[in-house]
Amino acid sequence: MPAPADRALIPLSTGAAHHRAKAAVLLLHGGRVNALGPPSRLNLPALRMRPFASAVMRATVHDEVLVARVRYQHRGWNGHHAHPVADARRALDQLRTITGPVPIVLIGHSLGGRAALRLAADPEVGGVIALAPWCPPGEPTAHLRDRTVIALHDEADTVTSAADTWAYVTRAHADGARVAGIRMPGGRHSMIGSARLWHRITAETAAALLGLASFPDVSTPSRTWNGQPHRP
Repeated sequence: MPAPADRALIPLSTGAAHHRAKAAVLLLHGGRVNALGPPSRLNLPALRMRPFASAVMRATVHDEVLVARVRYQHRGWNGHHAHPVADARRALDQLRTITGPVPIVLIGHSLGGRAALRLAADPEVGGVIALAPWCPPGEPTAHLRDRTVIALHDEADTVTSAADTWAYVTRAHADGARVAGIRMPGGRHSMIGSARLWHRITAETAAALLGLASFPDVSTPSRTWNGQPHRP
């Protein structure tokens, strides 16, 4: 692994040696629109993703899956710099040096969801789970052809727009992506309300995208997108 200052990949799973992993799940936490400073030592957005990581580890405990997160150099997206995308690319490269080419699922929240969706065309990425993602109008979707995108959003979210998310996945479907939207019954942007449901659906979907389990009933990527997100 690179020196700590250059390390973009932070493994979270323990147990089997990482170099023997047969698949990987990479988590990307949220951040700010503009902020050039580094994440704080406490880094609450990263801490919020820990229960998702734990749920994925439980769902894949017998399947030699490496679960890791991306370490950001900057707290913000920062316009055309799209700093979290660059960090995530480095994390993917560092992951490949450990595991070789294995199937990867990206799970991103908010700003991390936008970054994960930008990276969906990576050859090893088999699918993206976008949690309350930041999908501003005009966000590109052409690169999602033949990719799978599952989006979860509570329409009471006042930080990122669920309507923008549904518009994004509708455009992605028109561009040839396999997509499904899940209208969450609570949680707003922090995903604290109905947290167990958020964790369970995400973990089960990640396992399914890796071919290790069946998709949860609320989200079937083979189902044609009909413009109306499903309810869990």
